[in-house]
Formats: sequence, structure tokens, C-alpha cells
Amino acid sequence: MDLIKAIKERKSFRAFKSDPIPRETVQEILQLAICAPSAINLQPWEFIVVAGDERERLSRRLIKAYKEKKISCGPGNVKPMPKTVTKRGAKTLEQMTPFFEEMGVNTDQFVNEGSCSFYGAPVAILICLDDSFPKARLVDIGIVLGYLVLIAHEFGLETCPIGLITAYEDEIKDTLNILENKSVVIGVALGHPDTSSPINRFKSYREGLETFIRWIE
Repeated sequence: MDLIKAIKERKSFRAFKSDPIPRETVQEILQLAICAPSAINLQPWEFIVVAGDERERLSRRLIKAYKEKKISCGPGNVKPMPKTVTKRGAKTLEQMTPFFEEMGVNTDQFVNEGSCSFYGAPVAILICLDDSFPKARLVDIGIVLGYLVLIAHEFGLETCPIGLITAYEDEIKDTLNILENKSVVIGVALGHPDTSSPINRFKSYREGLETFIRWIE
């Protein structure tokens, strides 16, 4: 694996082929992902892999919940964000809009219902955390997620991390019989990308490093 090449190439895909992914492949990806570091080696992550008819059933339940509750994708901030951050979100949406127009779809509907259906990916991976852990352990979940998406890319598969589904955690737990003491932190769509879909030509931009770094010497 050329790690630097994978980091530069990898992006989120929002349209997938329905081709099934062998269970052994998913297992191998996750086996490598859990090589990720964690505080005191607690390895707090738990994975629920949903595929086939069950993935379809889960998506139907999530789309129904979205249509009823109308909770949409968003940053989830608890107070106003810095203007520099909001500008990035606005710019990204602006850059995506031509692709949505080419597809002839409503942006909000595509993104929200697409998130709830894992953009048609045959496999959905839910990363969970036991509620005995403090919020600080979400850092560990973020690290294992980073490993997962890069490893999937190396396997010729693509991903899209999906946060919206956590707004419908009750529906997820009920559908999949997940214990109440488990928190669904994030979902990941996994599959072969549909390269014929215009939206998959989109790749989000990055600010220059000077925007984020402060040197103290």
C-alpha cells in the first residue's frame, strides 16, 4: 500500500453499485482497521455490519424516520461556528451543486435520503461505543474510522462516513436489536462506487496548511 497515494486519492463516494461484498473481505478490512491506536489500548470500538436484505430494511426504516422527523444533515454545532468554518461548508455545497443539477435531483433530498440509504452501498458499518466511556473516547472512534476508509480504498472499495443516521439512533437500535448501553457514533457506507454517477466526480477541496497551523519555537 502506498499510503501517501491512498491519502491523496481517497474521497467520499455518494453513489454505489449494488454488487455484494464478500463477508470475508469486510472482515479483513476491519481486522486491519483495529490495528488503530487507542488510549491505554482500550480498543473501545464495536462494529455492526449490516448487509443484504437487512441493510435494505434498515434503510427503509431510516428514510421513514427522516420523512417524519425531518432532521437533516448539518454540522451539529451547539453554538455559532467561526465564520471561516461556515464559509468552508458553504463553498463545498456551492462546488457540489453543478453535479446535483446535472443529475436533476433535489440537493437536500439526495443528501438526506441518500445518507439514510447509505447511498445504495451493499454494506453499512455502524461503529458503536459503550456508554461507560467518556466523550474523550470518541477520539479513538475517529482514529479507527480513518484507518477503515483508507484500508477499504486499498481493497478497491470506497466509503462514505455518514453521521446523519445518529439522529435516528432509536430507530436503528429497534431495527437491529442494539443494546441501550451502546451509542451509535457513526455509519460507513462500503461498496464499489458507481463511476457513472456525476456526484462521484466531485472531490472536496482542502484549505492550505497555513490556515490550520501555528508554530511555537
